[in-house]
Amino acid sequence: MFNLLPEISRYPTYQVFLAAVLALVLAGLLFPLWIRLLRFRNIGQQVRADGPQGHLVKQGTPTMGGVLIVLVVAFVYLTLGEIGRKGIVVLVALLGCGLLGFVDDYAKVVKERSLGLTAKAKIIGQAVIAFGIGVMAVNWTHIEPVVTVPLLGTIDLGALTSTFTIGGWTLDFPWLYLGLVFFMVISFSNTVNLTDGLDGLAAGTIMIVMLVFAAIAFQQDNLELALLSATVAGACLGFLWYNSYPADIFMGDTGSLGLGAAIATLAVVTKTELLSPLLGGIYVAEGLSVILQIASFKLTGKRIFRMAPVHHHFEMKGWSETKVMVRFWIVTGIMAGAGFALWFVSKAGN
Repeated sequence: MFNLLPEISRYPTYQVFLAAVLALVLAGLLFPLWIRLLRFRNIGQQVRADGPQGHLVKQGTPTMGGVLIVLVVAFVYLTLGEIGRKGIVVLVALLGCGLLGFVDDYAKVVKERSLGLTAKAKIIGQAVIAFGIGVMAVNWTHIEPVVTVPLLGTIDLGALTSTFTIGGWTLDFPWLYLGLVFFMVISFSNTVNLTDGLDGLAAGTIMIVMLVFAAIAFQQDNLELALLSATVAGACLGFLWYNSYPADIFMGDTGSLGLGAAIATLAVVTKTELLSPLLGGIYVAEGLSVILQIASFKLTGKRIFRMAPVHHHFEMKGWSETKVMVRFWIVTGIMAGAGFALWFVSKAGN
């Protein structure tokens, strides 16, 4: 394990703060160069023709900012040390879904297809990664297939477990728990992707959620996860300087898919699986708005929202893009804070 500053290892709070600041500064310094490179290569956003008409002016704005976010997070986390198996699993989720998002972004930019990869190809890729994350979490980091119901107790999801020996390795497959992890990784990856539709919206909400995960991990005396969460928060804040309205660069699927998967995996390794819908409540709302919109239109021929995801609904009602963004940040802070409070009370009661 390589540690950049061994003398600070006695001060874990300072380490977490330093991780966030280093990621912030590094992202802030590198993004101007990255934006210039993207503009030179004509790598710009392909805007949906059926989206809000006000977004058409964003056509050609540099995208794939998520590439630099992922690289900054990986570099800072691996450089600071305190690397453990749980942190590596989260990093694998970030890099795996980030790579899938990169392929999707590449399809959009090079082939000029605003929707990128087909839905089938994207889901297959996410499914493979999600299942692999679940197997790693159970067998490599030894996460128990048990979930905690806040204030009530625990539920054992290891009842239906199969054990296989593959190449000398004995692997357990607790199918119920793996199904939960599978659902979480795919759901958060896609709903964060849906949220990335306004300047600064996804990056700001991710920053807030990651700070709460850093607090939870720190309270659990899990420094590696606190460092990683703080690093993601710092990188997102550095990105926000250039992604704030009007954005100089977009995150792209590289960032949204990868960071969404990282949020889900952090919930798994911090054992906050059932709290994740509250911690990341804004993503649940965005995803549900799309599901309800489609279901309502197919069943009744009528739409519930003026446009889905729900952030576009408020745009269509006349809210400015900045107003929607800031209010969604506030809602995220309230929900994530409530999730942390519920987790803390449950922990104190045990």
